[in-house]
Amino acid sequence: MAISLQKGQKISLAKESGGTLSKVIMGLGWDAKKSGGGLLKGMFGGGSSNSIDLDASCVLFNEQNKVADIVYFGQLKSRDGSIIHTGDNRTGEGDGDDEQILVDLDKIPATVKALVFTVSSYTGQTFDEVENAYCRIVNNSNKSEIARYTLSAQGSHTAQIMAKLYRHNGEWKMHAIGENGTGRTIDNLVPLIVTHL
Repeated sequence: MAISLQKGQKISLAKESGGTLSKVIMGLGWDAKKSGGGLLKGMFGGGSSNSIDLDASCVLFNEQNKVADIVYFGQLKSRDGSIIHTGDNRTGEGDGDDEQILVDLDKIPATVKALVFTVSSYTGQTFDEVENAYCRIVNNSNKSEIARYTLSAQGSHTAQIMAKLYRHNGEWKMHAIGENGTGRTIDNLVPLIVTHL
């Protein structure tokens, strides 16, 4: 059974999955809050007034806490091929994960010490308009959920650093971060992410 993570909690992926992991999926899901109409409804233009375009990103860091690569809607695959973003969901509609990032832990270069997963509101709405947000880590071989972190999304922020996968004593661990930030794209978040490495 999957472990439900609390903010700040750290777990060993191998211990929680019951064995060595080579491929995992970081899944992100969210819903736009249902609005009752009124002035705010439709203020954000475009299609449905209840759609929010959250973007999941993965930033790879080296031992010197420098960005080694970034996987996001504008670059769906890391240069080394170890991380693949399955594509951009612009509304959060539907059940299950809205965006997924596939991670082949065995292919990640030894020079990479941490992968940090973030979510940001590309359309600029704050997380006050988001509900049912979560990130989860899934064993890709049998699709079993290892851990889930429910995001306390409400707030006037437009981004959140969700979680970090990092190497420690030869194994991969996960740290639920849940730090609020601002910015529509991953570039705006990198300085804040570095403080959590």
